[in-house]
Amino acid sequence: MSLRDYLHKLDVQKKLLRVGEPISKTFEIAGVLKRMEPSPVLFERVRESAFPVAGNLFCSKAAFADYFGIQVVEIIPFLTAAIQGRMPPEVVTEAPCQEVVELSPDLDRLPILFHCDRDGGNYISSGVVLARHPVHGQNADFHRCMQFSRTEMSVRVVRGRHFDTFLQNLKQVDVAICIGNAPNVLAAAATSVDLGVNELEIANALQPFQVVRAKTSDLLIPAETEFVIEGTIHLDRTHAEGPFVDLTETYDVVRQEPVLEIRAVTHRRDAVWHALLPGALEHKLLMGMPREPTIFREVNRVVRCLDVNVNPGGCSWLHAIVQIDKRAEDDGKRAIEAAFAGHGSCKHVYVVDRDIDIYDPLEVEWAMATRFQGDRDLVVRERAPGSSLDPSADAGTHVTTRLGFDLTAPLETAGKSFRKADFPEVDLKRFTP
Repeated sequence: MSLRDYLHKLDVQKKLLRVGEPISKTFEIAGVLKRMEPSPVLFERVRESAFPVAGNLFCSKAAFADYFGIQVVEIIPFLTAAIQGRMPPEVVTEAPCQEVVELSPDLDRLPILFHCDRDGGNYISSGVVLARHPVHGQNADFHRCMQFSRTEMSVRVVRGRHFDTFLQNLKQVDVAICIGNAPNVLAAAATSVDLGVNELEIANALQPFQVVRAKTSDLLIPAETEFVIEGTIHLDRTHAEGPFVDLTETYDVVRQEPVLEIRAVTHRRDAVWHALLPGALEHKLLMGMPREPTIFREVNRVVRCLDVNVNPGGCSWLHAIVQIDKRAEDDGKRAIEAAFAGHGSCKHVYVVDRDIDIYDPLEVEWAMATRFQGDRDLVVRERAPGSSLDPSADAGTHVTTRLGFDLTAPLETAGKSFRKADFPEVDLKRFTP
C-alpha cells in the first residue's frame, strides 16, 4: 500500500480532514496541522504550489499499526523481524515517481513549508535521503534540508552518522531525497543499524515494494514515492542552516552545513507532498518508535522484557518506559542498565511491572507513587555525553546525568499490598440508557 492508498483508506473511513480553502505554505499549513493534531489533514489548494499537502498521517502507534494490520503490542516484534529478515526489493525500469522529470528544477514550485516564525527558511522535514558508497553500499536516513535558493539547500548532517562517514570519505555524495513515502520506508530509514545495511531491505521486509534507478545517479529509489529531489551534497561548500524546531519542540542553533545542489526533480503527475511537522507527534513517532526494538533486545538479554514505550512526553527520545516480567529483586536495575545500552541518547528510564499500562502516564506515575523509594530504587549514573537534542545538557559537550527509576514492586511484600483492587464487572446497558 502506497502513501496515496493510505490517504484513500483514511478518506473512505471518514478520518481524513480535507481543507479546500486556499492556504499558504508559509505558517498557515503548519498552524492548522498543529491545531488539528493528531487528525490527518489534506490541504487541496496551496497558494504557492500546484501540489496538495498531507500531514499528521502517522501521529500514533495505533495509526502505524493500523496501516500494517497489526496490533500496537506487535510493533516491536514486527520491526525486529524485518531488521533480522531484510530482503532486497524488486527493481523495475519504469515507476510512478518518474512520471514527470524536470531537469531544470525550481524548488519554489514545491510546497516546501515554512513552519514557524523563527525558522531559517523553508524546510523539507519528511525527506528520506538515499546515498551510496562504493564500499558500504546504499544508505537511507533522515536529514532536514533548508532551502536558500531555487536550486540549493543546506542539509543538517549529524557528525558521526553513516551519511557523515560517506561525506567525509568521498567529499561529495549524490543523493535522492524522497518525499511522500509509505510508512515501511519511513520506519526503516529511522532505524539504527550497522554501517553497510541497506535500510530499504528492512522496508521491503516490512512490506514488499519496488525500486527504480534514479534519473541522474546510480541510486535505487522507492518506485511509488511522490517526489524525488536528485542532486549532490558537497562537503567543502557550506551555508547557514537553522534555526529549526527540534524534536524537543525547542529551537536548534544555526550551523554551517553542507550544501545540496539540485540537478533534477521527478514526481508523480498528481503528486501529494507529505508535510512532517517538526517537534510534533508524527516527528516524535518516527524518531522514537524505531529505537524501541533495540532497547527491547538489550533488556530481554538480562530479564524478560514485555514491551517498551519511547513516549512523546519524553520527546520520544529522552525517556523510555520498559515493562518487564520481574523474576528476581534486581531485575528492575538490570533492566535500567540494559535500556541505556539499547539507546545511548536516553536520559531517564522507567521500569514497571507487567500490570502497568506503559501507554498510560497516569498508571506509570501511580507505580512511582506506590512502588518507588528514592534511596533504594533510584539509579544515578555518572555524568557523560548524552543527546545533542537535550537543551538541558551541557552546551558543546552535551554532558548529562542519566537516571533510572525502578518502579517495580518487591517480590517479598512483607504483608503489604502493591496491586490495585479489582472492581466488579457489570453490564452497563442494564443500568444506563
